[in-house]
Amino acid sequence: MAALTCAEARKIDLVSYLSSLGFHPIKIQSEDHWYYSPFRKERTASFKVNRSMKVFYDHGSGRGGTIIDFGILYHKLNVAAFLQVLAEGLLIQPGNNLRTRFLENENKSQRSTNQPVIVITGERKLADKRLVNYLNRRRIDLDIARQFCKEVEFTIGTKRQVAIGFANNKGGYELRHHYFKGSSSPKATSFFDNGKSSVTVFEGFFNFLSYLTIEQGNPYADSNYLVLNSLSFFQKSRLQLEEHSQINLMLDRDHAGASYTKDALKSHPAYFDQSYHYEGCKDLNEWLIATLKNIGHSRQRTIKR
Repeated sequence: MAALTCAEARKIDLVSYLSSLGFHPIKIQSEDHWYYSPFRKERTASFKVNRSMKVFYDHGSGRGGTIIDFGILYHKLNVAAFLQVLAEGLLIQPGNNLRTRFLENENKSQRSTNQPVIVITGERKLADKRLVNYLNRRRIDLDIARQFCKEVEFTIGTKRQVAIGFANNKGGYELRHHYFKGSSSPKATSFFDNGKSSVTVFEGFFNFLSYLTIEQGNPYADSNYLVLNSLSFFQKSRLQLEEHSQINLMLDRDHAGASYTKDALKSHPAYFDQSYHYEGCKDLNEWLIATLKNIGHSRQRTIKR
């Protein structure tokens, strides 16, 4: 797909784009949406987006601008490369009406009523070279990925795509490739019952696959697994989780993940925070990428409890 022009890119809702990256406003004052900065850890929200003007300003660094300026800073890409990334993440409707598919994490009330639906059209063993390369970049063992994921064909609107598909317990898929993050309906958690008394909890399936990549020696030895596929399912899953004698939380080390972890630790003695294993990183996959890069891609069993 051809790259967007700068004018087309500036029409994208910056709040929705940030939501697709996992950033959600801490407070909203009229058109101003305040966030913890995507560029650093902080306790006071200093990153502001004016939704109507589609611009941001990061008070901590003094930088601001449009979605293009944000993309260059955040993704460390040049203008042309970021415009291509945006093009892969957009549906261009008749009349040049751009509707982003970055709305996956938005509340239903904020979604367009005619937002195109993801329709699964086929699935097979993971083999597509682009998807395998994406797994390699994320440092996920291919054999492990093939145990839990499929190569899934789907349509979104009139566009056909192929992605790594991770099934949930209700028949829906989490779908990922280098330029796309979305899910098919119905959205649900993925629970793996290995008959154990403990359970390990992950926000997303790449963190689950990262854990299994690290623990290649015996990944099913001591735990059941729950992949939330959305942090919003955490509270709904607590009855199931608290049937276990030990609940190991490996949630993201961002504001939302830390908040859920803190509340769980206060509420029940079975919860244990295991995110300290990847301290300094946002999540386990980020830690895995950094660790394998530093040790020359050799595998080490380093997650211990």
